[in-house]
Amino acid sequence: MLIEHVLSGNQAELGVLWVTQDPICPPPGGSHIFPKSFSNFTGSVDERGTCQCSVSLPDTTFPANRVERLEYIAHTLSVKFEKELSKVKKYVQLISVYEKKLLNLTVRVEIMEKDSISYTELDFELIKIEVSEMKKLIIRLKENFVGSTEIVDQLEEEIRNMSLLVEDLETLDKNNVLAIRREIAALKNKLKECETSKEENYPVILPPAPGSCSHGGVMNISKPSVVQLNWRGFSFLYGAWGRDYSPQNPKTGQYWVAPLETNGRTLQYYRLHDTLDDLLLYSNARSSQIGYGQGSGTAVYNNNMYVNWYNTGNIAKINLTTNRVAVTRALPNAAYNNRFSYANVAWQDIDFAVDEHGLWVIYATEASTGNIVISKLNDTTLEVLNTWFTKQYKPSVSNAFMVCGVLYATRTLNTRTEEIFYYYDTNTGKEGHLSITMNKVKERVQSINYHPFDQKLYVYNDGYLLNYNLIFLQQPQETARH
Repeated sequence: MLIEHVLSGNQAELGVLWVTQDPICPPPGGSHIFPKSFSNFTGSVDERGTCQCSVSLPDTTFPANRVERLEYIAHTLSVKFEKELSKVKKYVQLISVYEKKLLNLTVRVEIMEKDSISYTELDFELIKIEVSEMKKLIIRLKENFVGSTEIVDQLEEEIRNMSLLVEDLETLDKNNVLAIRREIAALKNKLKECETSKEENYPVILPPAPGSCSHGGVMNISKPSVVQLNWRGFSFLYGAWGRDYSPQNPKTGQYWVAPLETNGRTLQYYRLHDTLDDLLLYSNARSSQIGYGQGSGTAVYNNNMYVNWYNTGNIAKINLTTNRVAVTRALPNAAYNNRFSYANVAWQDIDFAVDEHGLWVIYATEASTGNIVISKLNDTTLEVLNTWFTKQYKPSVSNAFMVCGVLYATRTLNTRTEEIFYYYDTNTGKEGHLSITMNKVKERVQSINYHPFDQKLYVYNDGYLLNYNLIFLQQPQETARH
């Protein structure tokens, strides 16, 4: 059946359906109800025999204005959602960062509680600053965080407990408990030194002048002083640190920290600080990138960093002012790539050292069958000036350092103790054994660097930066019994 229709107006209007004559239309002048399969419309047949009916149809105009309004509202809600989501992501990241800081503080406070290491007023100030920063962050998080705040509340409680613990420790220090203990320890050390001196007939005197070799060699070592965790965090267990030594300006050396990547092999980033306070407060740091050093055998001398170049037996000199490689040179016959590294420390086949005499390198060769080889280097050209061969197997040594032309090697006794057990004197060609215990806070020692003016050892211990004071005998080096 052919249907034609006409509509007018924007709202529901009357429409007219013009339908051709068919069996369902009533007779002319009559009326009929359409079957329910269509709709209940009343129709009639005019004088021409055409079936006519009136229907009310809904508005079929598309509601564009409503759709645009809904699209605008949806866009506004999407923008607000993204903004709030970015805030949540930011706060989650901050929570992660401060959880790590809190763990770092926890370790440091535990170390203080054990009273096995010395700490200073600056340590307290640094920890108090960090706790204060975390308190401020927690307040901001609680004000802005939407949803469950269980984690935030837990962090707030831990930070509050940490703050109280630090205050308690600081109060004890103000009561001079720590000072008294240090005095007692110092007196005990002096008594022990006197007894040792009497037995060996070597009188103990005041430390030699900084940078001087007018002593009989290393006799003892202090307990470690924990400076801080390295600037890259807990995951960076391998690396080295120390203080630049320049014979022309021995008092003004900058501090450097060079953690390896988490693979324990690649040296890519390092930091410099002009003062120890800057290092402790993570302030005024100058960060640089190189590509790439290998292992933890890094040393700094006269404003230049010396490294084993990645995946080679080459040694390299990097100018710290320009961060450019000034010289690279092959170290003759040196084994590399873990052939003769130290015990428990990989990729340290080539280890640089600095002392009163200048720049040294400690390594091994196939010809030496893995025994330690010591070479004196020209710090400008990296040429080998002289070489000494020892009888000490390098992979059985945990680390080594030089003082006044004497190599001192360490070995691991247990997870908290190292022993300086071996020496080789390049001045006399003599070598031998000794026993000086060396406490540590973590299991493995990655590097040891000596500073002639400070007369300290700078030790990288599973990510923590430690230093030790060395104690010397009186006799001149030429007649000393080590």
